[in-house]
Amino acid sequence: MTAQLADSAFLAAARGETASHTPVWFMRQAGRSLPEYLKLREGVGMLESCMDPDLVTEITLQPVRRYGVDAAIFFSDIVLPLKAVGVDLDIKPGIGPVVASPVRTLADVEAIPDLDPSHVPFISQAVRQLVAELGGTPLIGFAGAPFTVASYLVEGGPSKEHAKTKAMMFGAPDVWDALMRKIAGIAADYLRVQVTAGASAVQLFDSWAGALTPRDYADHVMPHSARVLAAAGELGVPRIHFGVGTTNLLSLMAEAGADVVGIDWRTPLADGIARVGDRAVQGNLDPTLVFAPTEVMTERAAEILDAGRAAKGHIFNLGHGVIPSTDPGQLKALTEFVQSYSG
Repeated sequence: MTAQLADSAFLAAARGETASHTPVWFMRQAGRSLPEYLKLREGVGMLESCMDPDLVTEITLQPVRRYGVDAAIFFSDIVLPLKAVGVDLDIKPGIGPVVASPVRTLADVEAIPDLDPSHVPFISQAVRQLVAELGGTPLIGFAGAPFTVASYLVEGGPSKEHAKTKAMMFGAPDVWDALMRKIAGIAADYLRVQVTAGASAVQLFDSWAGALTPRDYADHVMPHSARVLAAAGELGVPRIHFGVGTTNLLSLMAEAGADVVGIDWRTPLADGIARVGDRAVQGNLDPTLVFAPTEVMTERAAEILDAGRAAKGHIFNLGHGVIPSTDPGQLKALTEFVQSYSG
């Protein structure tokens, strides 16, 4: 890691150190809201694009060029490692990941191979290309957290209720534990591939964890997320842990081993800071506020920036991903406002 990279505002804040300014990046900044992305993806499937190192490199770089954000997020999808090891799945436009044969039994779990770097040479290549292009801008690697990935494998696709997932969790705990161990191992190895190739931070996405009670999260999910985060910790990079609708889980998500806890827009940042303890935080402007007048958006951003001063470290972000119809000009204005704000 170069001195310029090590001294970046993003990594300083993630480590809980004093940063030159509050760093900012956006979840889903690379992709669907950018016209240059849509043009590049014409006729190219999602998973196909994720397995093309040159496409991944260009797509990841696009928002860094356009917005001047303080970090790049590796362009991929949380189900890609499953596809890479041979799980029969696809990402259907307008639907999301669809699994041909959902997991039901221990035999189904045992049939899923572990991840080896030889499964994802295109990931290593893309990361190396990106690090060479990004210079002093950190690259964030990422993986899907065990619960969220398991929900796709058990449900066969996206679900609002997660009924089949919870039925396995409560009714077939041996299968559930085996599945979660399998996914945690794949996620840990996937992050290791990215960091080994040059990523300087990682984020673990648990998009559907908000469907759980604190008790069920602590008993059936947290140990497996903790395993992934512990493995990432051995790599010496900051670890961000983010979930949606997880106000009641924030303290547990912090205990799972995160250096930075992402807080979605439903939780006031000050409340989130109080819940996560001595850790940095990330967030958490409502993604719909970019559709408001610029002065309204920046006024609310200023409130978040002021609240963030109470945290061990603060990385500004939206409280979830960029909405596809977002005006890129608004994100550019928001980036410049955050980076210049002094309170």
